[in-house]
Amino acid sequence: MNVINLVKHTFVFMRYRLVLALPLFALFISCSVSKQIAKSAKEDMLNSDALQTAHVGISIYEPAAGKFWYNYQGDKYFVPASNTKLPTCYAAMKYLGDSLVGAKAAIAEDSALEVFPSADPTFLHPDFKTQPLFKFLQHYNVIRWYLTSAQFLRWGNGWSWNDYEGTDMKERSSFPIYGNQLTIFLSGDTLKGFPVLPPIWFSIADSIYNSSNHTVNSHKFSLERNLDKNEFYLRSSSRSFSKLTVPFRAEPGFISKILNDTLKVENVSTFGTATNVVYNPPKTIIHSQPTDSLLKPMMHHSDNFFAEQSLLMVSNELLGVMNDEKIIDTLLKTDFKDLPQKPRWVDGSGLSRYNLFTPQDFVFILNKMKTDFGMERIKTILPTGNEGTLEGRFVKDSNYIFAKTGTLSGVVSLSGFLYTKKNKLLIFSVLVNNHNSSAGEIRRAVEKFMESIRNRY
Repeated sequence: MNVINLVKHTFVFMRYRLVLALPLFALFISCSVSKQIAKSAKEDMLNSDALQTAHVGISIYEPAAGKFWYNYQGDKYFVPASNTKLPTCYAAMKYLGDSLVGAKAAIAEDSALEVFPSADPTFLHPDFKTQPLFKFLQHYNVIRWYLTSAQFLRWGNGWSWNDYEGTDMKERSSFPIYGNQLTIFLSGDTLKGFPVLPPIWFSIADSIYNSSNHTVNSHKFSLERNLDKNEFYLRSSSRSFSKLTVPFRAEPGFISKILNDTLKVENVSTFGTATNVVYNPPKTIIHSQPTDSLLKPMMHHSDNFFAEQSLLMVSNELLGVMNDEKIIDTLLKTDFKDLPQKPRWVDGSGLSRYNLFTPQDFVFILNKMKTDFGMERIKTILPTGNEGTLEGRFVKDSNYIFAKTGTLSGVVSLSGFLYTKKNKLLIFSVLVNNHNSSAGEIRRAVEKFMESIRNRY
């Protein structure tokens, strides 16, 4: 073999060895990253006093490479709390279009306006100043609205019913109005209500409230409501209040009464279901708000009511019926059929402890959200550092994380997107269950862990 051939063969052999070595080198780097993250997870989270007895799941994924950087019990099930809003948000982003359907309407033979609600929670909600549906309804004196094939309970499966007076657990309904809540406030000594003063007041101390002129003789009271009725109670309290809020029962008759009072029309009434009605001409669609104007506060403020109503709106659009169980089953068989582990998904908000998801499930959902809708839209919907439910957290260099929080007693969760210092985009999910520490301690440990990943990579 001459010198030239020897050089050629040597070069080919070395190139062959290099080709073989590259995958091994990549594997080494991958293993090294995984070990480094595992070390950070132990130092920043798993070995902390707050998490010693808790159950923890962590998944970190790089979508550009299509691989997981780290999994710690990533395939195990956890109660996710408000991280459940992530699949709800995905469904709303995909199926509710650019703007929400406020309602559909048609003129009956007797010239009455027949209204078919869509479960839109923005109708006369104080946070939404523009009200196209309200302006549309103002042109008619006789209005009949239909229950529109509503097939759901006022509360979700597994909700803590004794929290019914809390504003985080407003009743679901086919025709929400004013956010399905009553607010009372004081103007001097005069008691006022929004949208209206409730029809019945009771008080332990008669001296608290004068029903003839709506004045109070004490500023120390609480507001309560009967479990099954729109009967409200003023109770003596050691605390002074000037503004109180409580959900009202979303009863059809009560909603009609509020509509009558608000619209100042001749008659508003409910008319049962709409399954056998023939429409001529076809129904007119009245759009209300841009869809993302609902989804942003839903995710920034973890609004349970918006989440539940969003899921009912998706059900109404896809199935023609408002049924939370049916739409969840449909989504799990279609959009989410390839989830790594099949979840137990029971509501739109995450109020239920029956929900069970894995960290890998949330990584899949977030990656699908990024692929289908793009990061620019996601960045407007999910809060970043020091915004919404992330207020006071991830404050330094804030626009590197976009994530959804979740909190229940013994539960802390955080899932979302993280940009590293080297501008790598990661998708992560951290789920903590059964901790017996303060939620603040858990959050600080999670934040320290996520910041160490950002700074190192």
